[in-house]
Amino acid sequence: MQEILAGVKVLDLSRILAGPLTTQYLSDFGAEVTKVEAPWGDDTRNWGPPFTTGFDGEKVAAYYLSANRGKQVITANLKNEKQRIRQLIEQSDVVVENFKPGTLQRLLGPMPQHVILCSMSGYGATGPRKDEPGYDLAMQAQSGLMSVTGEADGPPNKVGVALIDVITGLNAVSAILAALLHREKTGIAKNIEISLWDCAIAALVNQAHNYLESGKSPHRMGSAHPNLVPYRAFEVEDGWFVIAVGNDTQWHKMAEILSIPTKPQWDTNAGRIAERAAIETLVQNACRPFTRVQLAQLLEGIPNAPVNTIEEALNDPQSIARGNVTQFAGVNVLANPLRFMSDDQKEKRDV
Repeated sequence: MQEILAGVKVLDLSRILAGPLTTQYLSDFGAEVTKVEAPWGDDTRNWGPPFTTGFDGEKVAAYYLSANRGKQVITANLKNEKQRIRQLIEQSDVVVENFKPGTLQRLLGPMPQHVILCSMSGYGATGPRKDEPGYDLAMQAQSGLMSVTGEADGPPNKVGVALIDVITGLNAVSAILAALLHREKTGIAKNIEISLWDCAIAALVNQAHNYLESGKSPHRMGSAHPNLVPYRAFEVEDGWFVIAVGNDTQWHKMAEILSIPTKPQWDTNAGRIAERAAIETLVQNACRPFTRVQLAQLLEGIPNAPVNTIEEALNDPQSIARGNVTQFAGVNVLANPLRFMSDDQKEKRDV
C-alpha cells in the first residue's frame, strides 16, 4: 500500500479530525504529507486524558494519535508566514484545508494551476450557514442523526465517536483520489469542496428515504431497525447480544432454535413489523438465560454478535489475525482498514 501514491506531495493545513484523518489515509497510501500546525499545535494535542508519548516523542493526547501518523509536522503562523506557506503549496500536489470558506485564498491568493485543493468546512461555501463553524456534535444534532439515535423513551444520543468527521474524511479521500486520477488523465487539477453538513445528510441513507417516501420523520428506536424485525440488542445473562434477522428463512430458523412460538402472520417481515413489540418480547425472554458465548454458538448461521467493549473488540481473535492494531514509530495505533493484495496473494485467490 505504501507505494501507491509514492511521489505525491500533500500539504495538510487542517486541524482536529476530518482533515487530518484524510491526510493520514493519503500517507498510508504512500504520499509524502507535510502538516502545518500553528505554534500552539493542533487542538487535539490537548484533548486528554489519556496522554501518551507521540510519534515525535512529545507528550500528546491519545486522540491526536488517531489521525496524525506518517506526517512531517512543522509549525508556522499562517498570517505571519504567508510566503513560506505559499512556497509549500507550490511544491505540493494536494492541499487539504479546513478554514472558513474563502479564508485560504483571501490570505494567500489563488492556488497554483497544478494543485488539487480540498477545502473542508462545516456547512460548505454556499447557503445561509456557510460562515458558521462546524462541530461533529452539532452536526449529529442538526442533521437529524441524533433524533434517531437513543432509546425511544430516552433523550437523543450522539454516536460514540465523531462519526460525521470520520465520514467526511473518508469522502474527502475518495474525492482526492478521483481528482488525482483526473489530473493524471487530463492534466487538469480539480478543486474539491466538501462539508460536514453534506456528508451528514448523505449518511442518513435509509432513514432519510423512509421519510421521503412516507412523509413521516423516523424516531429513536434504540438498537432496533425501522425496516426489520427482530433486529436489535437483547439483554442476556452476561451483557447484551445483537440478533439481526434479515430474511424470513433466518426468522424461522431462529424461532425453532430458541423455541419461540410463532404465528402465520409473522412469516413475512412486514407482518413482524406490524407486531414488533410482541415478537421482541418473546425473543428477549428466550435469550435472557443464555450467555453471549452460548447464544453465538446456538445461533450460528443467523446474523448475531455480542455487544463488545472496545477492549474486547481490539483483542478479538479476528482483530489480531487481521492486524487491526499495529505500531507506528513505536506507538500502538489502529491500522488502515484497506488491504491491497500482492501479486502472490492475488494469484492464490484466483486459483
